[in-house]
Amino acid sequence: MSEEYRAKVFKSGNSLALRLPKALGFQEGAEMLLREEQGRYVVEPAERPKRKINLDGLAGSMPGLRPFEPEEREFEEPPRIWDDADWPGWKAIR
Repeated sequence: MSEEYRAKVFKSGNSLALRLPKALGFQEGAEMLLREEQGRYVVEPAERPKRKINLDGLAGSMPGLRPFEPEEREFEEPPRIWDDADWPGWKAIR
């Protein structure tokens, strides 16, 4: 069975707040979701929204910066030393 804790409701400005025990491990400022399920309240961490980076203002602000065309997106594989059968490193691992 899980542990049971007592929490206290108090007035905070024009709202009510629930003081949670430190032992629960919540971080200060963490956003929580609160919902009622069959007469009980469930509190759980809210998912953080994924951060998006808007690069719209960047396009056109740097000379020569432009999106790649589809045919420019394919690159040749660079030669790798371990693909060479005469690579000296093979002696060390054989």
